[in-house]
Amino acid sequence: MKGPHKKNEIVSGRYRIDGFLGEGGMQFVYRAHDLMLDRRVALKTPKNASAEKRFHRSAIVAAKVNHPNVAKTLDYLDVGDRAYLVEEYVSGSDLGQALLGHAHYIDPYLAARVFHHLVKGLAASHHVGVVHRDLKPSNVMVGGGFQLRAIKITDFGIAKLADEELTQAAEGGSDSITSSRTAVGALPYMAPEAIETPRKVALSADIWSIGAMMYELVSGKPPYGTGLKAVRAILEAKPPEFPSFVTSNAQFAPLSNSLSDLILKCLAKDAQKRPTADQLVGQCSQLYYPMVERHVGTIRTIRHNAWGFIAVDGTDVFFNFDSVYGARPGLNDRVMLSKFPGGGAHRAHPVVKLR
Repeated sequence: MKGPHKKNEIVSGRYRIDGFLGEGGMQFVYRAHDLMLDRRVALKTPKNASAEKRFHRSAIVAAKVNHPNVAKTLDYLDVGDRAYLVEEYVSGSDLGQALLGHAHYIDPYLAARVFHHLVKGLAASHHVGVVHRDLKPSNVMVGGGFQLRAIKITDFGIAKLADEELTQAAEGGSDSITSSRTAVGALPYMAPEAIETPRKVALSADIWSIGAMMYELVSGKPPYGTGLKAVRAILEAKPPEFPSFVTSNAQFAPLSNSLSDLILKCLAKDAQKRPTADQLVGQCSQLYYPMVERHVGTIRTIRHNAWGFIAVDGTDVFFNFDSVYGARPGLNDRVMLSKFPGGGAHRAHPVVKLR
């Protein structure tokens, strides 16, 4: 256990600490049980004592956003000299761990689904004038792993706190950006204006962040890299090129091309040329992405360097390399797939090699 609490401590006579979930640059996060309403919650408290006074203001901002794709703010507490934000608990892990922690990238079907849910949550926040400002994979919670049973943007409650630290880092120059823990994590997803004119960041900066996350999901890397080198690339904001596998496979090209087009629109250097969250919701609703169960299996056989069988829960699933998104798997490699009924054996599509 890290931070100010130990397991089984009771906060404000109501919230029992059940475990430590993690920490960010701004806060400690605990899994807690609401003894009054008998439910599991996420209990967040700022690391920095200087941030305590701003935590309440941030909680008020967060409470304005109400949508299934946003982790709901449930309560705010002042206990002694410490502040707490009580948030909906999402059983799962963040976007980076849940998806990219297991695969270098995900196929366009999963990516389109993630994209659609993220922009719906973002649109809800923009409707009430709330700019998240710190959108990145660690601030998106995913329940059910590749099944994507829940996708929720989180940490609106500390968006204002992160905004102030990011602004200070950006105004201090690239050295400050790369020395601030909050800024280092946010940098690959920061819009050019968030670096150049951080006090003038608007709703369109969140659109950039969504575009950067989606680029990483389909390609396996942030659009402009990480670390100090990313600063210049982000400021230049030349349209990033996608790896050839994103659009070269005819099985995925129609959807991949549509996704790539939307991602590049989000990453436009001119903030005025980026689509709004509402526009993205409409455009994503036109994308076809089947909501089919995903499985994990192992490549058991390969025939003629063209097709083979994947062992999934003791049964064989036929696959063709035309259904592979990205790098070709080899014998005994683990893969993620969907399967469909077929003559003699189920058919796999798509197939993605796992780490």
